[in-house]
Amino acid sequence: MAVQVCSLICGDPQPIPGGGGYSLLRFPYAGESHDPWRMHHPEQPDGGRSDYPDDRSSLIWPAAAGWGTLHAMIQWEAGPYRELRDRFVRDPLGLSGGADSTATDHRPPSPGMQCFTKVHGIFVRPDTPLAVMVGHTGADTATVVHAQFKLVIEAVDRP
Repeated sequence: MAVQVCSLICGDPQPIPGGGGYSLLRFPYAGESHDPWRMHHPEQPDGGRSDYPDDRSSLIWPAAAGWGTLHAMIQWEAGPYRELRDRFVRDPLGLSGGADSTATDHRPPSPGMQCFTKVHGIFVRPDTPLAVMVGHTGADTATVVHAQFKLVIEAVDRP
């Protein structure tokens, strides 16, 4: 099997509530850089339908089982927060068994705009959607000004 890729990008500002909880990053269905396997599509494999920017617009549904390498790029505007948080989550909406987070990072901000990238590998399945979530510890809303979310699936040979 060839490598399968879904690459999402969002330049729309996304307000994120303060208090340290996590929020889904959402991605539009138009303008994606690459999604020939329809892993991010309004008509979703579980029969659900999505309209950006609803919660389902955060999901990538893997096109095949295999080894998945997840990539994210997150750019926050400068703000009054002491910590920024991000994580990848399997099934964040509880559509196929319940949320399971991985690769959680908590970071102190540096001066100015905050720009982060992350990469993490996990096994993926077509019936379990994936998302990236973010949060911050400020009291007020902060804004993610740019986000990217990508999945690369490689086949795994069984011994």
